[in-house]
Amino acid sequence: MAINTGDIGLALWPGQKAWWGVAYNLYPEEFKVIFETYPSDKNSEETTSFVQLGLMSVKPEGQAINYGSMRQGFRNRVTHVTYGLGYIITREAMEDNLYKEVAKAQTDALARSVRVTKETVAANILNRAFNSTYTYADGKELLATDHPNVSGGTYANELSTAADFSQVAIEQALIDIAGFTDDKGLPLQAMAQKLILPRQLMHEHRRVLESPLESGNSNNDINAVRGVFPGGVAINHYLTDADAWFIKTNVTNGMKHYERRADEFAPSEEDYDTDNLKYKATARFSFTADDVKSMFGSPGA
Repeated sequence: MAINTGDIGLALWPGQKAWWGVAYNLYPEEFKVIFETYPSDKNSEETTSFVQLGLMSVKPEGQAINYGSMRQGFRNRVTHVTYGLGYIITREAMEDNLYKEVAKAQTDALARSVRVTKETVAANILNRAFNSTYTYADGKELLATDHPNVSGGTYANELSTAADFSQVAIEQALIDIAGFTDDKGLPLQAMAQKLILPRQLMHEHRRVLESPLESGNSNNDINAVRGVFPGGVAINHYLTDADAWFIKTNVTNGMKHYERRADEFAPSEEDYDTDNLKYKATARFSFTADDVKSMFGSPGA
């Protein structure tokens, strides 16, 4: 439906002082602290895990050594999606508009929609992290207590007992992350890098992480989790669960954003029959997770 003179009637009259609701600020690009961005020139991207060698075995004198094997593991594929939005405005509305800031605001609103769409799609990877409907290479959701290994057995990148954000919960998460191993059971040098929280916990993390002593405790014990996140804390305003919290680890090849086509704002195009002007924006991208050991979390109690 086209924006017409009736939709912006006040813009046709001199004396209108100001317009509100057309110039909201935007948060910085929050998905960039969670995902690494990669260019893509294909319809989809596919990655595969690699099972490496295990421990050495004892070689008896004069006998041959044992030979291990290396092979491919789980495969992850993500297909890029095109997103688009536009608006139509009549020629009369453009001709009679005395306030050019309204026309500019329409373009700004389109740009804002593009930004928020991308943030929402990215945040949904975490919003659905505990939902078994959304699975990755190993057939499990992003965060689970029973991720399978190719060579057998399972591992967890979620607390064994769901817990709200607290010092005790953070301590256990750090212990679990430090216990990450590869598919053959060899330990990884896995460490927590960044804490990712919803806006509802923006004050709670200060009590838990920044106090020199344990918060809510009169024993004068030191705060064991103070300064444990070298990447700091990121508040993500697009997370939908007020209790869920996440930790990004230093495990590489994890959270990925593929940009197939950058944000593209097409110039206005005039419809021959109606003289209406069309404006549109499109983008083609995807978000996914390869090595899920790159994330740890809890849905809250």
